[in-house]
Amino acid sequence: MAEAIMKHLAAEAGRSDEFEIASAAVSEEEWGNPIYPPAAAILRRYGISYDGQRTARQMKASDYDKYDLIIAMDEANIRGIQRIAGGDPKGKIHLLLDYAGEHRNVADPWYTRDFETAYADILTGCRALLTAIPHS
Repeated sequence: MAEAIMKHLAAEAGRSDEFEIASAAVSEEEWGNPIYPPAAAILRRYGISYDGQRTARQMKASDYDKYDLIIAMDEANIRGIQRIAGGDPKGKIHLLLDYAGEHRNVADPWYTRDFETAYADILTGCRALLTAIPHS
């Protein structure tokens, strides 16, 4: 959901050309799977396109050098990202909701089944992140 929401917000702000927004997992559980149907339903409800969003892939160590920021939904993701990247020597890895001044995890709908709360958390974090990134 975060990839689609961030792309949507960047487009609304006329800033799509400033970013390469991509998502990746830190585990093998979702490799090759399309967006989870309840997540897709929430995005459709709010008019957010996920067209062209590829199937899930795992983060690679080379992603650390490729991207300026690596945003995690929760502390477990941060640990997984750091494991794959070999640490965070350049300070690129951040918790999404930190940008909104809320040092907490995004409510994980995989476990809570509450996709509405996850959507709200992600939207809040993505709005704050977009505001925090200076225009290029």
